[in-house]
Amino acid sequence: MCRMKSAATQRDASPSLYEDPSFWGLTATQLLGAFNDNLFKQFVLLVAVVSVADASTEDRQSLAMAAFALPFILFSGFGGFLSDRYSKRTIIVLCKVAEIAVMVAATVVFYFGAALMPLVVVVFFMGAQSAFFGPAKYGVLPEMFAGRDLPRANGWIQLTTFLAIIFGTAAAGVLKTHVAGAVWMVGCACIAIALIGTATSLIIRSQKAAQPELSFSVSALMIRRDTWQTLVGDRPLLRVLGASSLFWFVGGLILPAVNALGKHELGLRDDQTSFLAAGLGVGIAFGCLAAGKLSGSRVAFYLSRFGCWGVVVCALVVWASNVTGSQMLGYRGSLLMLIVMGAMAGLFAVPLQVFLQARPPKGQKGRMIGAMNLLNWIGIFLSAGVYQLCTLAAEHFRLAPSITFLVVAAALLSALWLVPNGDEQLTS
Repeated sequence: MCRMKSAATQRDASPSLYEDPSFWGLTATQLLGAFNDNLFKQFVLLVAVVSVADASTEDRQSLAMAAFALPFILFSGFGGFLSDRYSKRTIIVLCKVAEIAVMVAATVVFYFGAALMPLVVVVFFMGAQSAFFGPAKYGVLPEMFAGRDLPRANGWIQLTTFLAIIFGTAAAGVLKTHVAGAVWMVGCACIAIALIGTATSLIIRSQKAAQPELSFSVSALMIRRDTWQTLVGDRPLLRVLGASSLFWFVGGLILPAVNALGKHELGLRDDQTSFLAAGLGVGIAFGCLAAGKLSGSRVAFYLSRFGCWGVVVCALVVWASNVTGSQMLGYRGSLLMLIVMGAMAGLFAVPLQVFLQARPPKGQKGRMIGAMNLLNWIGIFLSAGVYQLCTLAAEHFRLAPSITFLVVAAALLSALWLVPNGDEQLTS
């Protein structure tokens, strides 16, 4: 009880959200990290979408997707344990140092020819450092800021995350098109960004460990028993966690689906294809910002339900636009539809994220975020297999690659009944 009062007093004594250097330090840190992640991941996906390995033209994006998702399944639970056992700020800084090492490895692979399989290995290690970073990044928000500030804080965090996705994804396509002869320069740029991100992480103020006496158990490698008991005893929390996992399963399907839409259906260059993916990110960014403002000081689940329906409709439009064998939306129409789809996705995601941060007990927030990351990335990992099945089905039955968008719509329809009906007020 004294510790909870002390934490509340610390938050009350801190500057307002937009005047708090720690908020902007955290925002800049995760923006730079997300930019690096998406620049490198999209570069590898573009290598894999029409791979020349073994003289094959097979779409091998599912391999890179699985390599990025697997470490989140392996390490998210342990990352949640560490973020409650130790200071979340310390975990954040150490993850940024690890990012530098990963980007050095990426540069070495780029220098020796950017072969697909070594790049996939680096993607795995990039995912590993992100798996430890996530629980600390999201878990530190309710420790540093009052509950009434969480919607705005999450709106900005999500906004800048997806701005990073926009520019990182777009930059990957531009660089692959125009710097093909010196891709090691991409690695050098990634190292520089990781160094700057490490510097901004030092701005975040020190936080005490939420539960320093927490003992390690084998279950901490996945989801601890006490975390499962909390989830089972709190059905709204469990349902929102399920909805979040379905959202990220869909997110894992959409990016390679957009790449296939650009490359195979519209016949676009790598940079133009990345602009389609960036358009999706533009929509998500502003949808997140709008959700943060419209939520006020409550968890606005009505925004999640509205956004979910919006994504379903947009996905059905993209799929139906190619039932004749030619993509009727064209480049501009597809870009516009993806922007709208992204905005709806942002409205869907932010209330779920706020609820998952605010609802768990104080001493379990890091582990709950770790559980969320674990289940989200199980969804993304499964999406790699589902995308491969969609690719095989499209080839076997001679369907358009946009058949994946039909699967997206079906998956999100199942998420609607998981979102609670009433909104929930956030405490100060």
